Amino acid sequence: MPNTAITSARNQFPGTITSLTTGMVNTEVILDIGGGILVTAVITNTSAAALDLKVGGQAIALFKATWVIISIDRELRTSARNGFKGVIKSAKKGAVNAEIVVGLPGGQTIAAIVTNESHDALGLAEGLEVTALVKSSHVIIGVK
Repeated sequence: MPNTAITSARNQFPGTITSLTTGMVNTEVILDIGGGILVTAVITNTSAAALDLKVGGQAIALFKATWVIISIDRELRTSARNGFKGVIKSAKKGAVNAEIVVGLPGGQTIAAIVTNESHDALGLAEGLEVTALVKSSHVIIGVK
């Protein structure tokens, strides 16, 4: 599935659904986006049914750059289901915030927006190994 969703979400990852776990209210969706990378999303059962999700089916995971947390402690244990280890490809400061682009194995990237204060405090710069964290409840699943 090509990356052709038209949304404001900077992070868009097409992939194959490898697992669906349905609970009382929510469904956990695991999407293989290639390069050995899995994205976990938690969506409502109503949404899962409306999207007609099936294991082996194609979907796209989306999340906004402002929902990404950058950690310089690559072994940090958190409650975020998605922890993408990579290397900063670019770190551009603006007037208030900085855009951080993290390169992942397989060539994909994740964009994050952090405050300039966080950029400076963490010493974010090209070549630094980091983990991009995203809560599963912040991942939106789409289908065509």
